[in-house]
Amino acid sequence: MNITRRHLLALSTSSFAAPAFAQTTPAWSAIEAKAKGQTVYFNAWGGAETINAYIQWAAGEVEKRFGVKVEHVKVTDTADVVKRVRNEKAAGKANGTVDLVWINGENFLTMKREGLLFGPFAEGLPSYALVDVHGKPTTRLDFSEPTEGLEAPWGMAQLTFMADSKRTPKPPRSLAELLAFAKANPGRVTYPRPPNFHGTTFLKQLLVDSSEYRSTFYKPVAMESFAKATTPLWATLDQLHPHLWRAGKQFPQNAEAMRQMLADGELQLALTFNPNDAANEIAANRLPASVTSYQFNSGTIGNTHFVAIPVNASAKEGAQVFANFLLSAEAQARKADIAVWGDPTVLALDKLSNAERARFAAKPLPGQVEKSAPAIPEPHGSWVEPIEKEWARRYGA
Repeated sequence: MNITRRHLLALSTSSFAAPAFAQTTPAWSAIEAKAKGQTVYFNAWGGAETINAYIQWAAGEVEKRFGVKVEHVKVTDTADVVKRVRNEKAAGKANGTVDLVWINGENFLTMKREGLLFGPFAEGLPSYALVDVHGKPTTRLDFSEPTEGLEAPWGMAQLTFMADSKRTPKPPRSLAELLAFAKANPGRVTYPRPPNFHGTTFLKQLLVDSSEYRSTFYKPVAMESFAKATTPLWATLDQLHPHLWRAGKQFPQNAEAMRQMLADGELQLALTFNPNDAANEIAANRLPASVTSYQFNSGTIGNTHFVAIPVNASAKEGAQVFANFLLSAEAQARKADIAVWGDPTVLALDKLSNAERARFAAKPLPGQVEKSAPAIPEPHGSWVEPIEKEWARRYGA
C-alpha cells in the first residue's frame, strides 16, 4: 500500500471513551469544533429496515454527543450518487448535496479515478487506530484498488450460502460439488440476475474458482485479453445453466427473493453477502431454525464496505466526525449484534480494552457460519462492468 502516515488520534468526551493508547490532538479537536452545527447528508442504501434503524441510531448519538445532524438519504443504486457528484463538480458546485456516501467496488474506483473524493482522511480518524489492517487487508484494498485513505472502512462481507439442513444435509462446498448438486437437483439452484451485486459476486466466485490464472483478475482489465481470461467462466455457466431454476432462462431479481424461495422450499440453496444474514432471518421468524450457513471450503469472495466523502461535500468536518463514530468500538459492536444488524466488524478485537471487547462477546446463534472459510479478495473493480455486459449478451435475453 502507498499509505505511510497513520495518525493515532483519540476522541475525548465523557460519553465516548477513547482507547488508552490514543492521544487527543489539536487537529482533531478543531475538526470537532467546526463540525458542530453541520448537517451531514449521508447517502446510503435504504433497502433494509434493520440497517436504516441502525443508521438512525448512529445519527442520534452523533447529534447528541457532537452537535452534528445526520440525514439518511436512502438510495437504491450508489452509481446514481456517483453521477450526481460528477455532475455537481462539472457544474462548479462547491457545496454539493452529498456529504458522505456508503460505497465500495467499481463506484469507489470511478470516484477515485475522476478525482471526486475528498482526502486522504480515513487514517486520520481517531478510531482508525482500532482497524484490523493486517488481519483484514481489504480494509485498505477495495476490489484490489488501494484506498489510500480516501474511504473509511465500515464493515466486512463474504459470500455465504444457505441451506435447510432438513432438506439439504450435505450442501455443496466447492464449485465442482455445486455443479454436481445442480445436476442432481434440477431447478433447485439459481443466482440473482446481474447486475444485482449478489449475482455479480456469484459470477466473480465462479471466475476465480474456474481459472488457473487467478492473479490475472487482480490487475486492471485488459480488454484485448478479456475473452481468453473469462472463457472458463462462460464454460462453467454453460454447464450450470440448463440445471438451474427455470433452466437458466430467468433469474431472481435479488438475494431477498432467493431467500424467500428457500423458505418456501422452491430452492435448496440461497446466497448472501452477510455471514449473519440467516441468523437474522431465523431470529425474525422468516427462516426456519434448521437453515445453516456455510462457505466453500477453499474460500469465497470477501470485501470491506466503506464510507467516503465527496470532494465538494458541504460538511466535510461533520462527515469525518460521523465516520469516526461509525468506527468506534461501541458503534461497531452494536452493528455486529445479530439483533441489530449482524454486520461483521472491521476492528481488531485484540486492540480493544476488556470492556470494549466484551461488547462483541455473544453466543453463536442458529444460522450463523460455524467455521469461516478464507476470504478471497475481490477482483479489480474494472472487471465488473465487462463481465456484466458479456453475461447480459450471452444470457440476459
